[in-house]
Amino acid sequence: MLGAVRAIFGFFRLLGPDRSSALGGALARAIGPLMGVNRVAMANLRATFPDKPEAELKAIARKSWENLGRTAGEYPHLAEIFDYDYDNPDPDGRIQVSGIEHFIALREDEKPGVIFSAHLANWELPAICAARYDLAVTAVFRAPNDPAIAGAVQEIRSQTMGGLEAARPGAAFAMVEALENGGHLGMLIDQHFTRGVVTQFLGRPCLTNPIMGKFARRFDCPVHGARVIRLDGARFRIELTPPLDLPRDAAGEIDVAGAMQAMTDVVADWVLEHPEQWLWMHRRWRPQFIKTPKSADQKPAEPPGAAA
Repeated sequence: MLGAVRAIFGFFRLLGPDRSSALGGALARAIGPLMGVNRVAMANLRATFPDKPEAELKAIARKSWENLGRTAGEYPHLAEIFDYDYDNPDPDGRIQVSGIEHFIALREDEKPGVIFSAHLANWELPAICAARYDLAVTAVFRAPNDPAIAGAVQEIRSQTMGGLEAARPGAAFAMVEALENGGHLGMLIDQHFTRGVVTQFLGRPCLTNPIMGKFARRFDCPVHGARVIRLDGARFRIELTPPLDLPRDAAGEIDVAGAMQAMTDVVADWVLEHPEQWLWMHRRWRPQFIKTPKSADQKPAEPPGAAA
């Protein structure tokens, strides 16, 4: 099966980044709305935008599928797509970067740091940006469920990104070690985490992995958000926020639950700005898991991680 997936990626590689992105987007736009999981996307959209007409919600869902397909088609071309040169930026290049000064500051301050992101546009690009500019970032990820796809994706990630840490038992120890050595962690925080803290996201409660807030508290380190905006086709803008001013408790330490809410609020603003570029087909809101608010200091009983 891995060979078949490699063959598909090889075919997309032959097409070049633009045609590969377009073909992946066209296929997903046509097939995605016919899949059962599209009902999840539509339910999420209706709950988030109750005043929008159904036709508009369906259009957002189709564009979300298209973005997902484009992202898949772009995987074999990630190294080529990232053409940004800090010393000589090309306004007509595939990649524009806003906040590159924050990348540089993180690289030079000799301190640990935390960078959160979300499944927007092609969410793989910030990790590539960090690697290109020698920012020591360990990207925490959760592999796709299909082993063959996971293997092919991992091959591409290992060629274009810096440190990688799969969500697994014991992953938190590797993450702590990276921060103790003055490194940085990057993680997607916009997916359901069963033993997470309760946060409000787009007007509804959900469970969010608290690990980034816990590390921010433990190391009292800067926390930045990084997002990707698809401009058109396989052209993007990467934005890195200034460090967040996170809420603190009476002792002056970062409040974990409040920190996760602050990060989630940033993600919500990103999604509202470009709803067609977010992964609506994920079951982000699962009220059956929300019983009582989790303690901010509760240790996660499952490995921390972000979806692929």
